[in-house]
Amino acid sequence: MSWFSRKPKRSMTAAAWARPEMSVTFRAEIMPGRTREERTFKIAKVFPNGRVTLYDFLGEHREGAFEPINFLREKARASLDGNDPANGKDPDIG
Repeated sequence: MSWFSRKPKRSMTAAAWARPEMSVTFRAEIMPGRTREERTFKIAKVFPNGRVTLYDFLGEHREGAFEPINFLREKARASLDGNDPANGKDPDIG
């Protein structure tokens, strides 16, 4: 083994934190005075370096600019609205 050997590069696609069309929310510190809905945007494109561009918002942004991704947020919101089939009322059972 050489003293100057390089570690193999990891593929960004394997460890990507974002996907196109996914919703992301800017941290409140970056956009103070705005509600969560006003700070939420959809991803238009993900670059190999991990940065993203957004629909209706200019520039490239890194992962640290956004709140941590919570994949269960939408599911929790649906259950609060009564749209969750686990609420004891199965629409398929008459």
